[in-house]
Amino acid sequence: MESHKEAFNIKIEINNISKTYPSGKQALQNINITLESPNLIGILGPNGAGKTTLMKLLTAALTPTQGGIYLDEKPLLSQEKQLKAKLGYLPQSFGLFDELTVWQFIDYMAALKGIHCKTAIETVLQQVNLADQHKTRIRRLSGGMRQRVGIAQALLGNPQLIILDEPTVGLDPEERVKFRNIFSEMARDKIVLLSTHIVEDVQSICNRVLVINKGKILFDGEPSALIASTAGHVGVYVSQIGDPVPDNCQVVSKVNTTQGIQCRIIASKLPDFAEEAEPTLEDAYLYCIENEGGTAI
Repeated sequence: MESHKEAFNIKIEINNISKTYPSGKQALQNINITLESPNLIGILGPNGAGKTTLMKLLTAALTPTQGGIYLDEKPLLSQEKQLKAKLGYLPQSFGLFDELTVWQFIDYMAALKGIHCKTAIETVLQQVNLADQHKTRIRRLSGGMRQRVGIAQALLGNPQLIILDEPTVGLDPEERVKFRNIFSEMARDKIVLLSTHIVEDVQSICNRVLVINKGKILFDGEPSALIASTAGHVGVYVSQIGDPVPDNCQVVSKVNTTQGIQCRIIASKLPDFAEEAEPTLEDAYLYCIENEGGTAI
């Protein structure tokens, strides 16, 4: 019996969601988002911005304090079984059983999801290039391969909603590139949510970006639109050691040159001595955070 499910479109509506923890901390405030497949969405924000809380709400691991989440126009919490059949989830902290082999662990996760077809396990191991390591004990795997195991379990059952929370943290650049290719392939007929603070990952593959800070959505749209909104607010100038940072400017980077230290800055109004520069997505993200959305919305 083949476990592969035919792809179909899904729609998730997040209506006026807020989440306040028992400690009194308000993690999310009045969030409104619509997600439809196919889509590869990058969620950017500093630590503590509310990204992980949003992910947990979408997996029904948390319930909102206010508002509602709808899966195909029905309340999410009334159809958790249907959600789990469509969901693949890699949390930021994902525990692995080190004494199991790769195959044994994926087989165990498949059983928890009600999947009893060995072909399904073979398929996901091939997708993440772990087929040759299926007999290797997890404790012997590199950090990148352990992440691949996490991705593999998220892909079991061909889910239509895949949520990845900081999947490339701690990986070397080569492994991150490999993972980006995997995510891009996954998103051809699914909703893939990539929550991260690594802007380069979003810039490389995502067609939509959400910027979250202090529990609020500051931007929702195409990466190119966020970049365009920052035009005229990014500049470069050469300084010397000990020179102060210009007022109302944030230094993004510094590079030593033969003329001095080339500083890249973002500001609502650039100083006269700075030369305007073409903004990157990282510039745009930092400017959006600094101005709490500013003109980016």
